[in-house]
Order: sequence, then C-alpha cells, then structure tokens
Amino acid sequence: RIEKSGAETGRLFSMFAAPPELSLEWNEAGVEGMSRFLRRLWAQVHRHAAQGLPGELDLAALTPAQKTLRRQLHETIQKVSDDYGRRLAFNTAIAAVMEFLNALGKFDDDSANGRALRHEALRCVLLLLNPITPHACHALWQVLGHGQTLLEDQPFPKVDPSALQRDTQTVAVQVNGKLRATIELSVGIPREEAEAAALAEPAVASYLEGKTVAKVIVVPGKIVNIVAK
Repeated sequence: RIEKSGAETGRLFSMFAAPPELSLEWNEAGVEGMSRFLRRLWAQVHRHAAQGLPGELDLAALTPAQKTLRRQLHETIQKVSDDYGRRLAFNTAIAAVMEFLNALGKFDDDSANGRALRHEALRCVLLLLNPITPHACHALWQVLGHGQTLLEDQPFPKVDPSALQRDTQTVAVQVNGKLRATIELSVGIPREEAEAAALAEPAVASYLEGKTVAKVIVVPGKIVNIVAK
C-alpha cells in the first residue's frame, strides 16, 4: 500500500521536523505521525473517488460553508507557494497542508457542488505535496481520474484572489482591556451593529453584570473594547 512507503514517510518527517538549515534529531514517533497523515490523505482520496467523479464546480452557487473551505484552500496555496518559492520553509508548508486536510476531513457536504469542491481541494493537495512525496501523490493522482497524465506536467496551483475574500471576520471583544470573547461579524458591518453584537454576547454580558458601560471603542474588523465601571 502506498501509504506504507517508508522512504517517502521518512522524507516527509525530515522536511517537516526542522528547517533545512538546522540539524534533525530522528524521532520514530514523528515518523509514525507522518505515516498517519499520509494514510488520512490516502483514505480521503479513495473515499471521494469511490463515489464517482463529480462535475464542474459552480463558483456562483457556493454556500457559506463551501466559500469558507475554498478560502482555506487558497490561503493554503498562497502560503505553500511562498514557503516553497521564497522562504524555503518546507516544514511550515507541510504543516499548512496538514491543517487544511484536517479542515477538509470535517467538510461534510455530499451535494454536487460540495463534491466538486472536494475534488478541487484534493487535486490541489496532491500538487502541493508532489515535490516532497511524488510516489504517493502520483498514485493518488491516478485514483482521481488522471490515469493518462503526470503530476509533473501539471501547473502548480494558482491562488484565486476572489476566493480569499471574506464575508465575515473574527472580532475580539474586550472588557476593560481584557479579552472576554470573539465574535463573527459581517465585513463592513456598521459600528452600532458591531457594538450591539458585542454587548449581546453571553460571555461578555456575564462580565458586565452590576456594572455600567461607560464607553465602547470599536476598531472595525479587529476589536470591540467595552469600558465598564
């Protein structure tokens, strides 16, 4: 089985465990962790392919959850491209792919567009990992229906700037300068609505019991700071 390839698992571990300019202490537990990662990738690709290959992705019909996953995918492409090309930081590139694969594993959407998005994501993951684990990625590339093509002949994934745009943003809520909660707000929300959402957050309201709100400072897209006495 391809996920048992010792040479590729060892290379993946050695590139993940430390930057190339630092010495590496071999760790069997770390190698096993990389093996589990490859097995998860193997399982996801085969599970997806077993359902049949999907149609084209309809970008105009993406649901909020699908938009979130596609944004995470293109953020990963952006980071890995920079790590490979500018920083030569293979360890953080691998970590970014691992983090995205975890998110993809939690993506429970078997609609036509959901499966098309998963297909796009898995194709990109294989292309991103191909410089490090070419044997495993080649085998899985064929499973995705590309039996007559080679990964080496494919262009490296490109970032879609439109996919990086966010509909919502995470905003920190502080009470007297101390973080008490984070909330999701629409991008460009009016200050009054951001203030109201922060004050209504249960985790924040508990810290305001018995106090009077003297002032609310809103830094759009970043922080709502509530001054209470």
